Amino acid sequence: MKKLSILSMLSLLPTFSYAKTTWWQPLSVINNGDTAWVMISTILVLFMTIPGLALFYGGMVRKKNVLNTMMHSFSITALICLLWVAVGYSLAFTEGNAFIGGFDRFFLQGMGLDLANQMVTVAPNASTIPEPVFMLFQMTFAIISVAIISGAFAERIKFSAMMWFSGIWFLLVYVPTCHWVWGGGFMAEGGVLDYAGGTVVHINAGIAGLVASIMIGKRVGYGKEAMPPHNMVLTLMGAAMLWVGWFGFNAGSAVAANASAGMAMAVTQISAGCGALMWLLCEKIAGHRPSSLGLASGAVAGLVGITPAAGFVDPQGAIFIGLLTSLACYFSVAKLKHKLGYDDSLDAFGIHGFGGIIGAILTGLFFNNTIFAGNSTIPTQLLIQLKDAAITIVYSGIMSAIILTVVTKICGGLRVERDEEREGLDISIHGERVE
Repeated sequence: MKKLSILSMLSLLPTFSYAKTTWWQPLSVINNGDTAWVMISTILVLFMTIPGLALFYGGMVRKKNVLNTMMHSFSITALICLLWVAVGYSLAFTEGNAFIGGFDRFFLQGMGLDLANQMVTVAPNASTIPEPVFMLFQMTFAIISVAIISGAFAERIKFSAMMWFSGIWFLLVYVPTCHWVWGGGFMAEGGVLDYAGGTVVHINAGIAGLVASIMIGKRVGYGKEAMPPHNMVLTLMGAAMLWVGWFGFNAGSAVAANASAGMAMAVTQISAGCGALMWLLCEKIAGHRPSSLGLASGAVAGLVGITPAAGFVDPQGAIFIGLLTSLACYFSVAKLKHKLGYDDSLDAFGIHGFGGIIGAILTGLFFNNTIFAGNSTIPTQLLIQLKDAAITIVYSGIMSAIILTVVTKICGGLRVERDEEREGLDISIHGERVE
């Protein structure tokens, strides 16, 4: 594709021609059931971020930072919406090369509906639903991926730095990896199994969160002062919304109302339940009381673990994935974080990053060829899963560090002043307070 200037790109926006894309299809190819299911799934996945993740994270911080923390999720939703429409969707899902897509859908130009001629655009990998529905569904994945990271640096980052980092990270990290796995890039060509985002969403965001928590530094008083969650009712409500919304996340990734979606929904529930119980068991063995935070964390860990595997494993595999991922995440949160001394405020890496890595590996162990008509072997698939997880870890880690360094220069630092942090970000940044 020829390189276009900004002005020439903008001149394409009003065009409406079948010649510019092969994605135009007769309206008769649209399946109403598939379309309805993906529209519902889109709502469910957006519901996971606002209000789900906003409440989940908001309840775990101290009272003086709850509004700031919840605003991260809402603000990121608005920001990524615009960036996805402008360029993200095009670079992720249009034809390009093994590493990035093209500008065929710049500001969604060329996407449309022509009732006069009974034609509509569809995505190549979702040919029974209108392309705008597929675009919105994928937008919700991009939104929650970026929002997850905010849990790692909660209670201490400048709002401007958070917004700059979120936007740049989305464009330079999320969009390319999305293309690699789901847009026909080199990971897809290499045979990676990532049904709903173990690599694209959870490893990507978790590693970024780990790097950010280290570079921004610990909260004032971390390790010396008690920093308990201020409202576990909010966190449990958020966890419940995440659990329910995850059915859209995983089963919706079939982009059809079919048997694959049904199996993905079943294994999602099984893994979540097993993850919740495993975390409670770990607390019991460690001599702790069964906690609501542990219950919520275990359920989310089970959901993270099954995400890459949802369309490739049977219910028996889902049991092991839920149990093992939750066990690994408990170790990461309860042991590894404290041993290494980083302040991942709300365990974005401990659950999403670590859980995503374990889930990706377990997908290579428990996949069932009969579920998705594959022909891979465990040694071959395990090697692919390990390789692509490692690539994502390295790429997200290095790029996140570079982006944070640039944002430091742009914003004159990443974190608020010490006095502002002591006062609380609700007042010092937003001039608001929860009474």
